[in-house]
Amino acid sequence: MRLFKTLSLLFFCFPLVASAVSIDSAQAGLNKQAVEGLIKRMLPEFSSQFKVEELPAEAGKDVFEIVAQGDKIVLRGNNGVSVASAFNYYLKHIAHCQITWNGSNKKLSLPLPRPAGTIRKVSPHVYRYYLNYCTFNYSMSWWDWKRWQWEIDWMAMNGINTPLALTGQNIIHFRVYKSLGFTSKDLEGFFSGPAYFSWFWMGNLDGWGGPLPETWMLSHEKLQKQIVAREREFGMKPILPAFTGHVPPTFKDRFPDAKLIKTSWNNKFPEVYLLNPEDPLFTKIGSLFIEAQKAAYGTDHLYSADTFNENKPPSNDPAFLTDISKKVYASMASADPKAVWIMQGWLFHFSANFWKEPQIKAMLSAVPNDKMIILDLWSERHPLWKKTDAYYGKPWIWNMLSNFGGNISMQGKMKTVAEEPARVRSDPQSGKMMGIGLTPEGIEQNPVMYDLMMENVWEDKPIPLDSWLQGYAQRRYGKKNADAQGAWEYLRKSVYSDTLTNGGPESIICARPTFSRSTRGVTTRFPYDNTDLMKAWKLLIKASPQLANAEGFQYDLVDVSRQVLANYATYLQQKTASAYRENNLIAFRKNSTAFIQLIDDMDVLLKTRKDFLLGEWLNSAKSWGTTQQEMDLYERNARNLITLWGDENSTLREYACKQWSGLLKGFYKPRWESFFKAIDDDMTKKAKFDEKVFDSTMKKWEWKWVNAHEKYSNLPAGDPVSQSRYIYQKYYAQIENDLQHVKLN
Repeated sequence: MRLFKTLSLLFFCFPLVASAVSIDSAQAGLNKQAVEGLIKRMLPEFSSQFKVEELPAEAGKDVFEIVAQGDKIVLRGNNGVSVASAFNYYLKHIAHCQITWNGSNKKLSLPLPRPAGTIRKVSPHVYRYYLNYCTFNYSMSWWDWKRWQWEIDWMAMNGINTPLALTGQNIIHFRVYKSLGFTSKDLEGFFSGPAYFSWFWMGNLDGWGGPLPETWMLSHEKLQKQIVAREREFGMKPILPAFTGHVPPTFKDRFPDAKLIKTSWNNKFPEVYLLNPEDPLFTKIGSLFIEAQKAAYGTDHLYSADTFNENKPPSNDPAFLTDISKKVYASMASADPKAVWIMQGWLFHFSANFWKEPQIKAMLSAVPNDKMIILDLWSERHPLWKKTDAYYGKPWIWNMLSNFGGNISMQGKMKTVAEEPARVRSDPQSGKMMGIGLTPEGIEQNPVMYDLMMENVWEDKPIPLDSWLQGYAQRRYGKKNADAQGAWEYLRKSVYSDTLTNGGPESIICARPTFSRSTRGVTTRFPYDNTDLMKAWKLLIKASPQLANAEGFQYDLVDVSRQVLANYATYLQQKTASAYRENNLIAFRKNSTAFIQLIDDMDVLLKTRKDFLLGEWLNSAKSWGTTQQEMDLYERNARNLITLWGDENSTLREYACKQWSGLLKGFYKPRWESFFKAIDDDMTKKAKFDEKVFDSTMKKWEWKWVNAHEKYSNLPAGDPVSQSRYIYQKYYAQIENDLQHVKLN
């Protein structure tokens, strides 16, 4: 322990003045070795069949070419991202293969398919952005280098060139505040636990899920160095965070004259302190932050900063907001004169009642146009560029948000994503639209939406969805199949037609038990006809004898089966509620038993795919622990985020709910069993059920589960296709019959 403390002093304090990294910008040109490494990782047995060559940029725009030369497939591009994109384009559109989070098809044989002539693509988009602060927790909390390496490869193959890079930021905060005289004790209640960094970085909360071990800070500094180094090898320009004013609770004691703003994140957590940008300390700390970060991670001069994220500013005076914006940018530019501020436009949507035209203009006009880029965060659903005169002259990026809380519901606006990026770019009212991007709160679901969105990177016209979907089904499943293609037409018409909520509708199974159809954090309204989803399910089952061995098909079949059952649970829950209101104990027992059985069936189904395992999430969390105490802390963080989110009285409970094997049987099922038993007992005694009393009891049980340590496997069990067929045979006719009498919408 003494040795560790000595090492800590060296690691934590010295780097402020010693620059270990001297990267000023992403490498110009092509790093052939980086792309060759990617190809070897993705296709080790065929990597020798590809040849990588450099190609000049076209009028400053990224470009790639694909051509057959002898027995080689030649991939050319002006940088690593362009060549990796050429590789991906070849796999998708020439070889009919696919690489995704949820099942890949790499079925190839020699000789490799040859392109007809030379394929040349030029990207119309300068910036191709990726990630959201929230992604770093809802999906990435426990990623190691192996998982990050795969993701960076995926990013390069899909044309991403400006990824958000937040890993390893806590140590920067630590060093800056240490340099200002704060002790480790002073900072103890400041840092959140590893599952809550996103909201710590955005200035929403202090300390929740902590205290944060120093071992985590050191290990993730090392990880961040690997991440940004690899991204730069491909020619990407990582976006690093800047200081936005969030200071430790003890700041008021060390600097009693400082101008501090107390703010509460919509009353979800205790107040935090933000340093007023008018205070001279703001620029000083902001400069120290950039310098410390440059010393550790280098810079590409792109900095993310979001003041007042989901928090109301203390004044709506445009002059005040202009001054705030100037000071925030000055804190970046004082340490990096080339700094460009990347701002999420989310605050203008989330707090629309506050951010009217004068306030938005004031915030944006304070910074030169060439020093700020706005992320239109939810363009496919709420395009704010239309309401802000294209951000009043600022460059901006069109993004697909698509998912909230890392929920796994099938959802998306497929037609919008296929057509709008190109249409908006050619719209004379769109101002300085400079690129497109992905801003998901969580990933590793709905692979079709990400594949479709990133098709826009190399296209300047709307994507023809009919032919694109046919090609998608072929490359995902490894062969053409009329039933599978028909299924995708019904999926396009149903789950991928629209969204009513922040993402897709969730299952009532995930809600704290209730008679209501929707509850806090769980909305079960459907923007589509469930009979269309049923038709898609039927066609996938019909296609299963031919496609059973395809990874992507296995995932899709399980996912569609899951979605059907998840939606049907609402019908059973409402039938149970009706039986209670009608005082029909026999019907109550019948429907509640069917509801519990459905949870069991879903759990067994989802156990067949690693994508849907609670054990994968929990065991990855524990793997970072260097002591039992750390393992317990990380496990508690992992359990808490996906259930209560906060404490026993959290208003965010179920926001990040997951339909995962293990979570269904270990958390959701016991809650519903307790609910039904309590009601059954009261009905038998002819007593009135008190839901408030039940909730009070359930809160204690939920908190106990968050702090428990029962083990869940991270190994899949069973055959996904056979289990899906079993579920289909058991439920299809029953659900079809029930939907004829009650329409789920």
